[in-house]
Amino acid sequence: MEKTYHGSCHCGAVKYSASLDLAKGTGKCNCTYCMKIRNWSAQASGLELLQGEDVLGDYSKEWPGGNLHHRFCSKCGVTLYANGHIPEAGGDFLSVQVNTLDDASIDDLLSGPMRHADGRNDNWMNPPAETRHL
Repeated sequence: MEKTYHGSCHCGAVKYSASLDLAKGTGKCNCTYCMKIRNWSAQASGLELLQGEDVLGDYSKEWPGGNLHHRFCSKCGVTLYANGHIPEAGGDFLSVQVNTLDDASIDDLLSGPMRHADGRNDNWMNPPAETRHL
C-alpha cells in the first residue's frame, strides 16, 4: 500500500516527502555510480521537496535516448533521489534512496522483495551474476 514517507540528508539541509509502496520492493544496481554510493532505492510515485532546493546538487548523465539525474545535498554530499529516463529499464523513473527515509521502519523496508539490476551491462531487467556485494 502506498504511503507518504519523509526523508532528509545527513545535515538536514534537504528535506522531502515521497509517495512509496515499499511492499512492492526495493532495488540495488551494480552500475559504476550505484556501486560507489551503495545504492538501495525504491520507486516513488511522487516527491515533494520541503526544503533545501537551493543546496540540491545534480550529478547527471545524458546519452542518446536516455538521461539520469542523481540529486544530492551539496553541503553533506548525501544522495537523496534519482530521476530520468532509461529505455532499457522501462522509461521514465523516480526513485528514492531508502536509507534517507526518516520514518520508514525496518519492517517497512524489508516488506517487499529486493531486486538487483545489472546496470553495469545495461541489462537493467535482469540481476547480475554476483549480488553478494550489492
